[in-house]
Amino acid sequence: MASGVGTATVDFGAWPGSNEASVAVTGQPGISATSAAEAFLMAEASGVHTAADASYVGLFMAVSCGVPAAGTGFTVYARAGYKLTGTFKVRWVWSD
Repeated sequence: MASGVGTATVDFGAWPGSNEASVAVTGQPGISATSAAEAFLMAEASGVHTAADASYVGLFMAVSCGVPAAGTGFTVYARAGYKLTGTFKVRWVWSD
């Protein structure tokens, strides 16, 4: 069962965009350095992107989490094979 659940937004910026984006997830006082964190995509609108855009962006973009900092949180990283623009919502969970 997840101990922490939430959403974050990764921003690839304005045109011409970027291949990489990240966002810090903070405010997680119960997280430890050995907790497991996971990020994933859902088909939901964000910024200029529709839910349909979000349902297909997984073909071009992967998300992963950095090692947690105890009592603080972790970073969600998004990387794409092509330059992307704008924001995408990312869901995350963590547990011990």
